[in-house]
Amino acid sequence: MTYRRWFVVGVAVAVIGALVAAFAIFYGNFSPRGYVEGHYRRAASRDLGSDALAYTSGRTPSQVSKEITDTWQPADQYVDGSGVYLRYDDDSVVILPIAAGSVILLERMTTAYPRYHHVVGGGWGWGRGSTVRGGGPGAGK
Repeated sequence: MTYRRWFVVGVAVAVIGALVAAFAIFYGNFSPRGYVEGHYRRAASRDLGSDALAYTSGRTPSQVSKEITDTWQPADQYVDGSGVYLRYDDDSVVILPIAAGSVILLERMTTAYPRYHHVVGGGWGWGRGSTVRGGGPGAGK
């Protein structure tokens, strides 16, 4: 009986490990950043300096946005004629139209805030739990 019990426990651990591995392969590293890195083509020539890494897709910005948000719900989202702007806790995902589909820009919130504030303004939820802090008088007190 003892060997059978250990065999059952071993099989259960193996099945759980296989499920975790399959989830990791399908969803990247369990983040929106990992999803973008795993599902779209890297396009280093379209990077914005060293802050915003570019990826491309042959799909429209709205299609790419749906793919990403169906898997990773953003904290805030802003859409206008220039593109789709997704805010997550640590990252932003900005999807802009290009002639052959979309460019997807992946950037940390600390640099995305000043870059896109003129577009999204208060619509991106700044100040409602955002990790980005202002630097005005009394900031951080």
